[in-house]
Amino acid sequence: MEQFKNVYFFDPFGKDTERIRKDLVEVFKNLGINTVDSSVEADLIASIGGDGTFLQAVRKTGFRNDCVYIGIAIEEDDYMYVDFSYKESRMIEEALTSEETHVRNYPTIEVKINDNQSSYCLNEFTLRSSIVKTIMMDVYIDDFLFEQFHGDGILVCTPTGSTGYNKSLGGAVVDPLLKAIQVTELASVNNNKYRTLGTSFLLNKDRPLTLMIDKKRDYYPIMSLDNEALSLQNTEEVQIRVSDRVIKTLKLPNNTFWHKTQRNFL
Repeated sequence: MEQFKNVYFFDPFGKDTERIRKDLVEVFKNLGINTVDSSVEADLIASIGGDGTFLQAVRKTGFRNDCVYIGIAIEEDDYMYVDFSYKESRMIEEALTSEETHVRNYPTIEVKINDNQSSYCLNEFTLRSSIVKTIMMDVYIDDFLFEQFHGDGILVCTPTGSTGYNKSLGGAVVDPLLKAIQVTELASVNNNKYRTLGTSFLLNKDRPLTLMIDKKRDYYPIMSLDNEALSLQNTEEVQIRVSDRVIKTLKLPNNTFWHKTQRNFL
């Protein structure tokens, strides 16, 4: 296991978790790891909270692929991204010192809206109409017009994001070792006039997805990138692909993605 030098704590709860943070500072100090005030200086970023906090930590620190992220839970619960509990500091110490602990890579999604700068998702991206109206868009795989979608919207998730919203829509749970995105429909309209595939599908890292929104109607699409909402007028084209950027976390013995899936759903 590599030796970490500096840790940055992502603690959005502030005073509510001040004591927990102080205790964790001592735990890491005893391991020879200094606490820093800037995430840029850190080679280890630790979120204090649940899965939502972990996703925020990754987003707020710029989806860095040159450091390792870990999640430390406050509540006693089962999570998909968070591996540790602040009440069990011994597990943190063992993970950071054991030769059996390795680094695992989680794939991310790259999203480009119109010609704007790329954004990233670790969990999922959704696009839907913000008003009570179905949305129409052309769905391209590579440069091939695959289908003309008419419905509430489209969800695109990473393998690690496949167990949440995607699963509730009937999508598949996907192994994170697969560098792929899963595309799932949100209440598509299927009749004699409109027709979609009607099921989720997977695209590998070499197959980008493009959504071309119908310009004939006034849509105000609302998009979500993980747990952050984004509303843009005049959105015409959204390009989505598997990113070359990965998020590094600790791979713990007996705590793989499938161990977590079993604990949460079986």
